Amino acid sequence: MHTRRLSLYAVLTAVLLSGCDQASQTAEPAPMAAAPAAAQPADFQLPPPGFRGDPIRGRQLFTANCAKCHGTEALGTDQGPPLIHRIYEPSHHADLAFYIAVARGVQAHHWNFGNMAPVPGLTGEDTAHIIAWVRAKQQAAGIH
Repeated sequence: MHTRRLSLYAVLTAVLLSGCDQASQTAEPAPMAAAPAAAQPADFQLPPPGFRGDPIRGRQLFTANCAKCHGTEALGTDQGPPLIHRIYEPSHHADLAFYIAVARGVQAHHWNFGNMAPVPGLTGEDTAHIIAWVRAKQQAAGIH
């Protein structure tokens, strides 16, 4: 049931993202490179309804799993885009987009960093904590 729900969310997000403002792209995306099937966790599940992410735990998880590409403060590096950016505000990239990126990876569509591979070892609850930290940082920066 959870896998089917995640698949439905993936399709809906893909449809929504297909309408992204092309003017916001800074460069042509790198050619699509498929992630190995083994890297895509089949057991990733969204957190239960009502689950609230903890930004403090989210910062720890982000530092351990995401900072290499997105920077220690989520401001980007030469390997990945900044998440503290208007492109990632909730009205353009809802929380579900982050869950999908972690669970399945994502095709480059705003930046010229290439595709993002799935992040092994993170659960839906871990991702909720990371999202809580990113959203708090965005809010502090006046993004939403």
